[in-house]
Amino acid sequence: MRNGTTIAGALAAALLLTAGCTSATGGIGDPRPGGAGTPAEQGPAARLSITPADGTTKVPPDTGVGVKVAQGKLTGVSVTDAKGREVRGTLAADGTWRPRWPLRPSARYTVSAEATGTDGRPVTATAKFATLKPARVLESGMSPLDGERVGVGMPVQLLLSRPVTAKADRARIERSLVVRMSKPVEGAWSWVSEREVQFRPREYWPVGEKVTVVAHLAGLRAGEGVWGTKDRELSFTVGPSHITKVSASTHRAVVRDGGKVVRTIPVSLGKPGDDSYSGVMIAQEKSATTIMDSATVGKPGEYRIRTKWNVRMTYSGTFFHAAPWSTGAQGSRNVSHGCVNASPEDARWFYEFTQRGDVIEVTGTSRKLRFGNGPTPWAKSWEDWLAGSALGKPVSG
Repeated sequence: MRNGTTIAGALAAALLLTAGCTSATGGIGDPRPGGAGTPAEQGPAARLSITPADGTTKVPPDTGVGVKVAQGKLTGVSVTDAKGREVRGTLAADGTWRPRWPLRPSARYTVSAEATGTDGRPVTATAKFATLKPARVLESGMSPLDGERVGVGMPVQLLLSRPVTAKADRARIERSLVVRMSKPVEGAWSWVSEREVQFRPREYWPVGEKVTVVAHLAGLRAGEGVWGTKDRELSFTVGPSHITKVSASTHRAVVRDGGKVVRTIPVSLGKPGDDSYSGVMIAQEKSATTIMDSATVGKPGEYRIRTKWNVRMTYSGTFFHAAPWSTGAQGSRNVSHGCVNASPEDARWFYEFTQRGDVIEVTGTSRKLRFGNGPTPWAKSWEDWLAGSALGKPVSG
C-alpha cells in the first residue's frame, strides 16, 4: 500500500508539471520573451512638473499654467479656485493651459494634472499658487442700466477709472467684452476717449432686441501695473422705434413711432449766436424739473430759471423742454439759448413718450454736433466708427 501511494503521488506531480510547461502564453512576471514582463521592464513611471510651482505667490493673473511630463503622456489638466469651482480654459499641445478669461487677482488656485507613464500607469500631481494683489486698480461702470428698456439709438458705454492709451491695452479690453444679442446684428466697439469705449450696431437696434453685455475685466492687464478686479454684466431690451426730427427751418419737431407720425410739435431753437447743434443725438436722460443756469455754459448771470419736462440731448446742456415764455415764437422763430423749446403741453407729452436712447435729429443750424458731447455714436459714419476700434473690426452677437 505504501508503494502504491508513493507511485500515485509521483504520477500526479508529473502531470501537474507537464501541464504547467505546455502553456502557450506567459503570465505577468514571466521572464521569457512573449510574457508581459516585470514593471521595471515595462518602462519608467511618468513624472509631472507644474508651473507656477506649488506655493508660488504674486503670480500675474494673465499667466498661463505650464505642465510638463517626462516618460509619459499628459491626459488632463484642471484648475480650480479656492471654492473648488473649475476654471474654464484650454490646453495647448505644448502643455500650456490658459484660462478662457484672466484669473482673478488676490486669489488662490489649485492645479491638478494627470498623465500616463510608459509603464501604463496613471500618475497625478497638484500645485497651489496665489495671484498678485494689484498696486493700481482699474474700476469700471456701464450704461444702460441693467434691465432697462431703451431706444433704438442707445449705445453701450464702458467707463473706466484710469486712462487707457496703448493700443495693445485697448485691444485687450475690447477682446474681454462680449455682446450677446437675441437677433445678431453687426456692431463694433470704438474708443470715445482714453477712459471710455462704446458699442453701437451698424444701424439702429432692431425693435425688441435683447442684449447682454459681459465685461471680463477681473484680472485684465490695462497698463503698467494696472489690473481690473471686477467683471461687469448688464442686460437691456430695445423698445419701440422713436425717431424725432427737429427742423430749425420749419420750426417743427416731427415725432415718429415705428415710422408713423404720432405728433408734430411747434418748437423754437437757438437764436443767432446761441445756435442749436445739428446732428443725430439721443435722449440721454430725463428730469421732470431742473435748473437752467447760464453759468454752466460760461455766461454767468444771463439766466437762471427752473424748467419742466426736460429731455437731455447733449452733455453741454441741450434739452428738449417746456418753455411757456416762448410759446409765441414756437413754430415761427428761433429765440432760445440753444435748447429745443416747446409748450408745456407738448413738452410733457414728449417727456412721457420718450425713453432713453430714442433718436433726436436736428437739422438746419450752422452749429455741428461735436462727437463726444454725450453718447453721440451716430455723429460718426460706420467707417469712422470702426477706425476708433483698437481691433479694427466689427463683431456680431
